[in-house]
Amino acid sequence: MGLKGFAEGGIASIVAGASTHPLDLIKVRMQLQGESHVPNPSVQVYRPALAMNSPAIGHPRVGPISIGVRIIQSEGVAAFFSGVSATILRQTLYSTTRMGLYDILKNKWTDKETENLPLTSKIVAGLIAGGVGAAVGNPADVAMVRMQADGRLPIDQRRNYKSVIDALGQMTKQEGVGSLWRGSALTVNRAVIVTASQLATYDQIKEMIVEKGVMSEGIRTHVTASFSAGFVAAVASNPIDVIKTRVMNMKVAPRAVPPYSGALDCALKTVRAEGPMSLYKGFIPTISRQRPFTVVLFVTLEQVRKLLKDFLLRR
Repeated sequence: MGLKGFAEGGIASIVAGASTHPLDLIKVRMQLQGESHVPNPSVQVYRPALAMNSPAIGHPRVGPISIGVRIIQSEGVAAFFSGVSATILRQTLYSTTRMGLYDILKNKWTDKETENLPLTSKIVAGLIAGGVGAAVGNPADVAMVRMQADGRLPIDQRRNYKSVIDALGQMTKQEGVGSLWRGSALTVNRAVIVTASQLATYDQIKEMIVEKGVMSEGIRTHVTASFSAGFVAAVASNPIDVIKTRVMNMKVAPRAVPPYSGALDCALKTVRAEGPMSLYKGFIPTISRQRPFTVVLFVTLEQVRKLLKDFLLRR
């Protein structure tokens, strides 16, 4: 039962991650807007939200569509899939673990007589599964962020990773093994929030829809529940996601002081320079990506479950 849950979750996550990768790339580029240490400010500085003290004020606001157009003009259409190999590895490690572990905990804690699991138990299962999955998948997450963000740097300062394996190899060689877990505390925190809100919300809403007779079990119910779960996950996780992206992407030269000493320092510098709403930078592409990702994830998951069930019954 346990291995089946890991396989189902892994397949669904890889399909969802690869299909929504371009939206995730735009989200990362937006979250890196306004950083004061960016080496190419003429290209990268954008108007901040409610900034307290920022030299970026006065620059025109650049949204997801404008960033998408700029990527096509300067890097080509293929750039939308920069880092897709890292996304696939990340989903293989992180999402396979969290989906499988959540399924195990959910089945273990469900009351065998009533077949009911309280919302609080679903949330706790999501917290545990998300934390474990994030710790496993952090190296791929760091590589993915860097590969997605590389095109925004001047040509002579780009990392130019050829693949996720090359990225992990270069990071280990140049920055040490510890760099593979840079921002891991943020990754775990984000994953805990995303998994708890996403999986628990999906299961809870799906059960309510079916129990109240609004819709019967089927693809319409799956789409409705996953659409709602994607919104909840996006709202809950965006602030941590912004900080995680910046910490993972920062360049640390030998014997130089890093731009951020940690997550809290990054959060304080970001809010001080760009305003509190800067923690919701990239929210439009985040929700534009999170909703389709969640819908594809759960619809695919339900279909894979059905196919595997039918296959096992035939045997």
